[in-house]
Parts: sequence; C-alpha cells; structure tokens
Amino acid sequence: MSKQKSALWMSDLMLLAVAMVWGTSYGVVKGALVLYPVLGLLALRFGLTFMVLSPSLRSLRHVSASALVGALGSSVILLGIFLTETFGIAHTRASNAAFLISLCVALTPLVEWVLLRRKPSSSEWFAVGLSLMGAAFVSGGVIIPSAGDALILLAALLRALMVCVTKRVMRESELTPLAVTAVQAGVVALGSALVVCVLPSQHWQALPSFTAHADFWASIGYLVVACTLFAFFAQNFAVKRSSPTRVALLMGSEPAFGALFAYLWLGEHLSVGAWFGGALMVLASVLATVPFKGGANAAIKMRHATSVDA
Repeated sequence: MSKQKSALWMSDLMLLAVAMVWGTSYGVVKGALVLYPVLGLLALRFGLTFMVLSPSLRSLRHVSASALVGALGSSVILLGIFLTETFGIAHTRASNAAFLISLCVALTPLVEWVLLRRKPSSSEWFAVGLSLMGAAFVSGGVIIPSAGDALILLAALLRALMVCVTKRVMRESELTPLAVTAVQAGVVALGSALVVCVLPSQHWQALPSFTAHADFWASIGYLVVACTLFAFFAQNFAVKRSSPTRVALLMGSEPAFGALFAYLWLGEHLSVGAWFGGALMVLASVLATVPFKGGANAAIKMRHATSVDA
C-alpha cells in the first residue's frame, strides 16, 4: 500500500510540474505567434517532438489493434485541443486563456462519470467548487466570451474528454507513455500540416532565421522539451496511476502560473480579484493531493482495479 501511495505522490509532483510549464506556455506561444502562424508553429513543435520520440514506436509492433486505435483516437482529440487552444491564444490575452482553460477541472468529473462510471468523491467536488469560484473571481462574475475566449472554452471541454479517453487508452498494458506521446505528437504535426492545405497560404511561411530570431528558436526548444516531451509523458504516466478528476484538479494550478508568467513576460495586468481567484485554483489543486479517505485512497483503489482489469 505504501508503494502505491509513493507512486501516486510521484505522479502528483510530476503533474504539478506540468501545470507550471504549461502555464508558462501561453506567454511563450503568444510571443512565438508574432513571428510564425498557428498551424506552422504546431507542425514545427510537434514534428520535432515526433522526430525525437520516433525510436519508441518500435514498442508498438506487438500492440493490439484496439490499443492502437485508442491511441490514435486520443491523438485526434489532442489535435483538436491544440487547434482550438492555439488559435484562441492568438485572439485573446495569454492570462485570459490560462484561466479559461482551467474550466476543464469542472468539466472532467462529469465526463469521467459518463465515460468511466466513477462518481467523484465529496472532496473532489469541493475542490471543483473552489476552482469554479476562482474562475468566477477571475472573470468578474460574468464571462462574455470573444471568439478567442470561445475557442479556449472549447479546448477546455476537449481537455476534459482527453484525460478520460487517455485513462482508457493507458489501461492497455502493452502501451508505454513514451510510445503514446510519440503517436500523439505525430498526429498533431501531420494534422496541422494537412489543415494548412485547405487554408490560406499565410499559415505556412518560411522559418525565421536562427541568427536574427534566436528568441523564437529558444521558445520552440522550450515548447518541445518542457511543454511537450516532458509534459505529455508525465501526463500519460500519471493518468495510468490516478483518476482523471484527480489529474484535472492537480492541473488546476496551471492558470495561476500562466497569469504570473504573462504578467512578468508580456506585461499583462490582472485585478486583485483575478489574483484571488487564481489563488483559489491553486488551493483546489493542493487539496486534490491531500489523502482524504474519498480522495487519494479512492484514486489508489481505482488504480488497483484498473491494473487488475488490464
């Protein structure tokens, strides 16, 4: 039992690290989009990721067809997430995007209940309530979404679906987190390139030079290594060992990191109420890691049941 708890806490720490790097990614992407269009940026980021992870695809030779279909299905959802999220970031503030995407925390328990038949515990619902309260403070109590905001909200719904689908996919014992990450990266890169073919040509431009735009390539390196290679491996690793709702709650600290980075990096300013709302979201994430009887222990029991099913 203690070994299971140790693994759960390790996955929790990895998810908090993912929340931090993904929070900073909004500001980094916002800056990179000044020099390169959305689809080209996605194809470049995930194409490089796929190249680095391609050796892990050898492990798929002995994977069942159903497991491979599941991995491809989750990859298509991920493509939808990044298309809506990145186009949304291009048309709204980085801090606004970081907070709006956190609504996936409130949506995940509902999606998990429908898809995985796991009713969230009372402590999880309490943490979800704190996240929603925080979102209300951030928005001033009313959200009138712009086009960019609406795309971010759609991305939040797709994120909730994604973490639950990934939970099902990672039940397949022959699928490794690295191989799944490689498949996801390849599908996003290929999908972004294909979408370019049906959109105006300005979405595909010559790459900025290394010498004149060193900041751009530093941003690409950070997005590939920290926000993609590490983050998606950590998320796939953690989902296999925890519940989707717990994963979503731990990721709820992402908007606070995103707002702080947008303030420091892009000079965006938030009201006192917005910072208070961000603090509530971080508190919800901390509460998600506390081993309540219905929280962590339930997640451990679910992980044990999942391993038996697999």
